[in-house]
Amino acid sequence: MVAYLKPTCGWSQGVRAIMRKYDLPFEDRDIINDPVQRQEMIEKSGQMLSPCVEVDGHMLPDISGDEVEAYLLEKKLVANTDRAADAPTNQPCAHEMPQSSPLSFKR
Repeated sequence: MVAYLKPTCGWSQGVRAIMRKYDLPFEDRDIINDPVQRQEMIEKSGQMLSPCVEVDGHMLPDISGDEVEAYLLEKKLVANTDRAADAPTNQPCAHEMPQSSPLSFKR
């Protein structure tokens, strides 16, 4: 498996957590610091959003850890386990998290 990921993004961390949960070997390709990897991801997936995970030649574009897990289970590439993921598997990058609004007291 090849995973095209950002170093610190929540979605990317979720994909990594699923790989660890099932002890799956995978290539972690950094699309932020390596433009060649980013270009390869775009060419293979046909779009620019990440994470993308290639499983046996099939590209899963713009996917969360939850969606990767569902695909792997559906295709019987992993067996269900009671082991919990060690990180959130469906959380956006920090810059995409909803920000709380400051309180405003009007007089």
